[in-house]
Amino acid sequence: MKAIQILNGGLVWRETDEPPLGPGEVRIENHATAVNRADLSQRAGGYPPPPGASPVLGLECAGVVTAVGEGVSRVAAGDEVCALLAGGGYAETVVVPAGQVLQKPATLTLEEAAAIPEVFATAYLNLYMEARLARGECALIHAGASGVGTAAIQMCAAFGNPVFVTAGSQDKIDRCVEFGADAGMNRHEGDFTETIRTWTDGRGADVILDPVGGAYLAANLASLATDGRLVIIGLLGGARTEVALGTMMVKRLRIIGSTLRARSIAAKATVMDALKERVWPLLEDGTIRPVIEHVYPIEEVADAHERTAGNQTVGKVVLRVRE
Repeated sequence: MKAIQILNGGLVWRETDEPPLGPGEVRIENHATAVNRADLSQRAGGYPPPPGASPVLGLECAGVVTAVGEGVSRVAAGDEVCALLAGGGYAETVVVPAGQVLQKPATLTLEEAAAIPEVFATAYLNLYMEARLARGECALIHAGASGVGTAAIQMCAAFGNPVFVTAGSQDKIDRCVEFGADAGMNRHEGDFTETIRTWTDGRGADVILDPVGGAYLAANLASLATDGRLVIIGLLGGARTEVALGTMMVKRLRIIGSTLRARSIAAKATVMDALKERVWPLLEDGTIRPVIEHVYPIEEVADAHERTAGNQTVGKVVLRVRE
């Protein structure tokens, strides 16, 4: 098979060994994958795959099952599926634990389905499993126009959670409102704390989903309601800062650090099962849709990475592996 290999920092589409199929696993003829910021970090040497995971880039895929390992009944050969991966998506063939595979929503193409697993699993895990966002509670989503952000906005709108976003331009804010956000703020126009306080009538947000980290911590804590939860899923704004412990104690706040890639196979299967139950019906009927900025052929992966790194995208950049 062919896969993208990292050579001297560059990306080359070339022949490599096909991964073996083991018990409890599914082999997929891959038709599409998608770019995530983790791919850019891994390419730069800053985010190695977990032990035992494929060194090939790519945290999600969509395609056709060609074989299943011993004990697999979740899917069968010939099924069109999408899958959450720890690595290996930038390749013609993918092997993945069965619990991380779901039947493709019937109303979506394989390219659309490839934009679902990583960002919808990340958004659902952190909002509804880690932070336990309840109906009627409000959320602040940073980087609202990102893949995770557009997934989170749509789920909040569908599950009865008012949502405020920050993003890097007014155009991105407008797009987020189209996806279901109630309001938003351009992050270049100052501190969001007072805006959130006004939007919530002085109460604060119940949950904040944050890929920024250190640079936003003080403002995030100030923006939370009593008993609020901050979930940090990235460190784009630094890994170190001071914590206002007094504020945390008085308001009974919780800071939750979270990653998805390194979780166990069983933990990832639990997230995918929750998506199947709560989100898949909304993908099937069109209430929620993956947001795709552009589709590139896999041979143009360097251009796809450059576009993603430029921070001008809304939603996901998809890579077409097969027609």
